[in-house]
Amino acid sequence: MQITWLGHSFFLLVSLSGMKMAFDPFGETVGYPLREVAADVVFVSHDHFDHNNLNLVRGYKEVFREPGNYEKEGVKITGFSTYHDEEKGKKRGRNCVFRVEVDGMVVVHCGDLGTIPEPKELEAWKPVDILLVPVGGVYTIDAAKARELVKMLNPRIVVPMHYKTRYLQFELGNVDPFLQGFEVVKRIKGSSFEVDKEKLPPTTEIWVLEI
Repeated sequence: MQITWLGHSFFLLVSLSGMKMAFDPFGETVGYPLREVAADVVFVSHDHFDHNNLNLVRGYKEVFREPGNYEKEGVKITGFSTYHDEEKGKKRGRNCVFRVEVDGMVVVHCGDLGTIPEPKELEAWKPVDILLVPVGGVYTIDAAKARELVKMLNPRIVVPMHYKTRYLQFELGNVDPFLQGFEVVKRIKGSSFEVDKEKLPPTTEIWVLEI
């Protein structure tokens, strides 16, 4: 499996069979370079401008936006309804966390998760091999809450997203506070990596990608 970070919360996942899945493509005013991608399916965690720009994705056959259980070309997909804020959606509404089972691994994209769900709700997310998690605060969980979520889920690889970089045109916290306290932090040279089930690290590692 290949996972590419295109900035903010926008990822492209390509399975061994060649199925392409895009997550949360951002709008034109976010600040990152606008890179069009081809994908078979698109996941949109919520309809805010920095997560729902379908114009960046070519050739898609289906868009997943809602909670539920789905299957597409042998890939099992589960959408979990969560909140975009700490006040049960009163400030920013709902957010859909997507869990994808592909190539013998589980990838969870948290979208704009605004508060940590109850432990009994998180049980349905498990097991998690690769966690794509927002860490910049302001509109999502912050670094401390993201670290707490990681400890609760115990994924093998964590990729931080939705934080301040040189490209982003609005204020979020940067990635560094999130990295504190983890034993293994790897700064990957580049925006993508390949991984298979047999090569997953035995314990949690943080992999920081660059654009």
